Amino acid sequence: MDVSVAEAKNRLPELIRAVENGENVVITRHGKPVAQITAPPPQRRQVRFDTMRDRIKLYPGWDDPVDLDRFLEGDL
Repeated sequence: MDVSVAEAKNRLPELIRAVENGENVVITRHGKPVAQITAPPPQRRQVRFDTMRDRIKLYPGWDDPVDLDRFLEGDL
């Protein structure tokens, strides 16, 4: 759907509903496209850390300080 800048200003709620229904809206000025309203990409589902609690094993000392020289030499 193509609409002028003035029309977009007056019809913004309607244009947003159109985008929510899968339509792309192109905003024009003097007949030339200057902007586009599109739906955002689908959100990836966030996994909460505590839902992974039974899958993650932390070994004693996992958060102990590490000697930088040994780390850089790969001697861990």
